[in-house]
Amino acid sequence: MFDSIMKIFGKKEKSGKIAGDRLRVLLVHDRANMSPEIMEKLRDDIIQVISKYMDINKKDMELSFENEDNAVALVANIPVRRMRHS
Repeated sequence: MFDSIMKIFGKKEKSGKIAGDRLRVLLVHDRANMSPEIMEKLRDDIIQVISKYMDINKKDMELSFENEDNAVALVANIPVRRMRHS
C-alpha cells in the first residue's frame, strides 16, 4: 500500500493520472469504511500468509474494493514469482 501511495504522490506521472489515482484511493477507503492504517495492516497480513506458500512480488501487489450487489468485494492482484515447496 505504501508503494501505491508513493506512486500516487510521485511527480513523474501526469497530473490527470495522479488525480485519478488519488480519487481511487479515497473511494477504496470510503467503500470499505477503512482507514489507510487498517488497509496497510490488511495488506501486511495477506503478504505474511501468502508468503508461506508462494514467493510474491510485494512491490506490484494491488488491493482494491469493488461494489457487488450491495456488498463490497476485496480484489487482490498479487504477482506470484514461484510456488514454495515444503
